[in-house]
Amino acid sequence: MELAMIGLGRMGGNMAHRLSDAGHTVVGWTRSGDESLEKQYGIRWAGTLEGAVAALEQRPRVVWLMIPAGPPTSATVTQLTGLLEAGDIVVDGGNSNFRDSQQHAATMKEHGIEFIDCGTSGGVWGYANGYCLMMGGNDVAVAALAPAFETLAPPDGWLHTGPVGSGHFTKMVHNGIEYGLMQAYGEGFEILEKSEFDLDLPATAEVWRHGSVIQSWLLDLLARALAEDPKLEHIKGYVDDSGEGRWTVMEAINEGVAAPAIAIALMARFTSRDPDPFAMKAIAALRNQFGGHAVVRE
Repeated sequence: MELAMIGLGRMGGNMAHRLSDAGHTVVGWTRSGDESLEKQYGIRWAGTLEGAVAALEQRPRVVWLMIPAGPPTSATVTQLTGLLEAGDIVVDGGNSNFRDSQQHAATMKEHGIEFIDCGTSGGVWGYANGYCLMMGGNDVAVAALAPAFETLAPPDGWLHTGPVGSGHFTKMVHNGIEYGLMQAYGEGFEILEKSEFDLDLPATAEVWRHGSVIQSWLLDLLARALAEDPKLEHIKGYVDDSGEGRWTVMEAINEGVAAPAIAIALMARFTSRDPDPFAMKAIAALRNQFGGHAVVRE
């Protein structure tokens, strides 16, 4: 296949590299303007978004976006409506909200352009291991990109989830589950670390990787991190969120689905960002007021 990859960061760059290694022609462009990526990823460099579209010779033209969700993606979609023609295909492989993807598809449809929302999982390991892909869009557009999907994903690692929006919706819930799993691992290892026993945390993580019911790729990665830094002394306990955990909780509320593990995991991330949360100060003050319990003064 021939396609343009717009956005050559940690994900987009490695995806372009995996595609080019397999013999696909990839025209690449990123706002950073780093032309050295042409040689690094084996792609054809384009100086602008317009240049990337113009460099595509096959029809329909395919433009794959791997850029930040929200305004950057929306602005690029708007720009592409003036550069592409009816029948061309745009893939959003970023972490866009599925409602935004539905709106982007509607905008593209007015110009006869097909839109696919592609949830992408695999992180920085995707170049070597492949990416799990979940795409929403019509049958014809998805089928046209099957050679690219088969290259990017490991065997059985991609799925046409349904109409536009379903790909990013599925990836959103995937990330919500990820929040809960990571929170459980984090809490469990904190209990181990604070116990009366002088436990070897790297060895514990390693033994759990072999035959236990909680073995997983996330545990593999935690074991790797602990092997490098057994007490995680060089990592600050600050955890950001990309937004998909929030969206998952909001959709659970809209659907009337109880999702306490995912919701609490999200809230735990919020608490990680304040070393002296005001809520805890208020609770300490209340305990002092009604029960005379001691407070720690600054």
